[in-house]
Amino acid sequence: MVTGNKGEWSEIYVFLKLLADGRLNAADANLNAIPNVYYPIIKILRQENTISREYRINGNIKIVDGDNNELLNLPIAEFVSRSQQLFNELRNAEGRSFAFADIETFLNSIDIHSLTALKTDKADIKVVVHDLNTGMQPKLGFSIKSMLGGNSTLFNPGNTTNFIYEILGEGELNIDEINAIETTPKIANRISEIRGRGFEVKFQNIQSATLQLNLQLIDSDLPQILAELLLLKYSTPGLALLAPTLGQLTINNPLHFDLSQGHPFYEYKIKNFLTDSALGMTPATMWTGQYDATGGIIIVKANGELVCYHIYNRNEFQNYLLNNTRLEQASTSRYNFGDLYRENGRTFLKLNLQVRFN
Repeated sequence: MVTGNKGEWSEIYVFLKLLADGRLNAADANLNAIPNVYYPIIKILRQENTISREYRINGNIKIVDGDNNELLNLPIAEFVSRSQQLFNELRNAEGRSFAFADIETFLNSIDIHSLTALKTDKADIKVVVHDLNTGMQPKLGFSIKSMLGGNSTLFNPGNTTNFIYEILGEGELNIDEINAIETTPKIANRISEIRGRGFEVKFQNIQSATLQLNLQLIDSDLPQILAELLLLKYSTPGLALLAPTLGQLTINNPLHFDLSQGHPFYEYKIKNFLTDSALGMTPATMWTGQYDATGGIIIVKANGELVCYHIYNRNEFQNYLLNNTRLEQASTSRYNFGDLYRENGRTFLKLNLQVRFN
């Protein structure tokens, strides 16, 4: 029996719902569907192991194999009822993982045997749409973010996402005393004590050379900007939402940009980081700037409605990412950060970068 969490089952829900609706609505920066801006669905492409299928919308839903042989022809009403059934099941489901036997039987009948399609990139679903702007029929890959379960991660944490800071100042800092500080918020209190003793916390580099180069490819200032953003977040209790944290960073202006004419240096560069993270860039893999999720993001709203941010609507997409994400602290023990340590007579501190949807 197939089991999965709400995020995994949401991928199946999106598949069924798109075939039921026959269209994908674009969203504004506040997650509301934009009137009369949508993408008609022509077909959905799905591959599991060596099995490739096309699910074509043409009056009915026609299921076609890789040799263009028609295997099944089902009424759209079947997908309408199944998508609604699955949404109701997901809304009422409790626990971390669950199975829906009736839905699984239907999925097996249309040659779907796993919750997630075969992935070679960051796209969760591949759709052919009719582009009303150009008249073309592009194949688009979308990543799926669901609001039916827990908040999903935009930029995943790991040892590769540790930023390294050197502790600079006169004299020697007793790192055992600093590391003994455990009162909540632990890291903020440690940074406060370090600064209170007259020492500076100065960014040096990112633990992963791959991530550092990936960020420099997006923007040469990005490693330093993210380092300053992280330091601000970890040293300021209660500051986590990305937009207000970025607003405070702009006021502080640690990179000394000329802001006299209102240029949004920090916001522009962080938005590009968020966009590339959403559409393909990962911390541990060399980034070339080639988007995997060539369509954008599909959001499953709490009421079951689907909306998308397409790269054509870049401004809305970027505003959504900025206004609906936060800097989150991962496990300090798992990713080995938050403690002072010494190397070659120098003192360092690691802070970890993770970005999660609100």
